[in-house]
Amino acid sequence: MAINPPEPAPCDLSSDDLQRYRDRLHQMTVCGRWLLVSALWLAVGIASLWGLRYPIGLMQEHFTWAALRYGLAYHPISALGLSFCIGMTVSVLVWQSRNILFGLPKRDRQRLEQQVQRIYQQGASHPLWRWVIEPKK
Repeated sequence: MAINPPEPAPCDLSSDDLQRYRDRLHQMTVCGRWLLVSALWLAVGIASLWGLRYPIGLMQEHFTWAALRYGLAYHPISALGLSFCIGMTVSVLVWQSRNILFGLPKRDRQRLEQQVQRIYQQGASHPLWRWVIEPKK
């Protein structure tokens, strides 16, 4: 038996406002994912490439697939870090491409709308208030 968290009570947002805030929250999610990927490349990716600097230097002189394979096999931590960075980058690219080509799935739209309602109900004390809910002018 799964226990579902209680849904927030509906707030007095118009559908246009809810859609605008949902889109803004989605844009923040996209930016957050790319910031995470950038931070991974700056921390883990650079360290992994630094660990592979000798095999990379050899491969610059004469590239073979065997040199690439053994370079990664004899530097497993660097290979794992590089694989993690590449995997995260590809996953964000696929996720964002799906959203661009096919639109947000209904489940994601509902989740974002629930988050917007929670932010709206909590008010200005919510950390995302000033980025998601704009003050009425």
